[in-house]
Amino acid sequence: MPPDESMVRVDGPWTHREVHAGGTRFHVVEAGEGPLVLLLHGFPQFWWTWRHQLVSLPAAGYRAVAVDLRGYGASDKPPRGYDLPTLAVDAAGLVRALGETGAVVVGHDWGGLIAWTMAVHDPKVVRRLVPVSAPHPLRLRAALFGEPFGQLRASRYALGFQLPLLPERRLTARGGARVGRLIRRWAGPEWPSDDAIHTYQEALRIPAVAHCALEYYRWLGRSQFRPDGFRYARHMRTEIEAPTLQLHGALDRCLLPRTAQGSSRYVTAPYRWRLIEGAGHFPHEERPAQFDDELIAWLADPEPDR
Repeated sequence: MPPDESMVRVDGPWTHREVHAGGTRFHVVEAGEGPLVLLLHGFPQFWWTWRHQLVSLPAAGYRAVAVDLRGYGASDKPPRGYDLPTLAVDAAGLVRALGETGAVVVGHDWGGLIAWTMAVHDPKVVRRLVPVSAPHPLRLRAALFGEPFGQLRASRYALGFQLPLLPERRLTARGGARVGRLIRRWAGPEWPSDDAIHTYQEALRIPAVAHCALEYYRWLGRSQFRPDGFRYARHMRTEIEAPTLQLHGALDRCLLPRTAQGSSRYVTAPYRWRLIEGAGHFPHEERPAQFDDELIAWLADPEPDR
């Protein structure tokens, strides 16, 4: 039997809540008081990927809120809305539903692409921007089309996600074995533990989650050749005015560091690039102490440098 949504309600020094934004119900996990830091996860994970930051950020005086994105975990799983503009509207709506007008937005992988999109589509909501293992969407697009033996090769797994039905079955077969293989392939040499792999395998086996997660990739792939994708790309040329800290694992084999480098061309505000040595695609889990030191020091700096 597949697991149910209760498995993502992991106990810890945090509070689980349901928040409604734009007609969609989101499961969020909250800890601490102070300026809001919104934490957006990527594939194939859920809010639990931020468990270390849900301790370190409150200790540093911040209100940390991690969310299950649309289609993941215990959040709603509607049949559509998995395009980046809609996902950015979701996240901006969450900030307002949490009673704030703006937030520091930290996003990993797909969460990072959403964060970049928010900074363009609703810039007043993004006070500071922290993309993690996530190049600017236009930098990613350029690398996919321009580096066939680089980023395109690294992203070949996503080409198979464009097929209907079969990828969902492959992801959930044999207890989610392929989820474990993907995470191990993308991570550095010292992570993950078997327990972490099992947690992510079970979370992706919740009914409808695998399908929803793959719809993100299907929109990204198909939009490259459709009017909605052209409109999105044109809009994303807008310069970003939020101070930006871009964090990336030096050993990332999913989204290559050289793909992420160059994202600064789209940022006019103070910008800082930090490469986390020894980490792969999941630096906030693989090297949480180093990651948190970089993040919290930058947040405390009233005038972050370029």
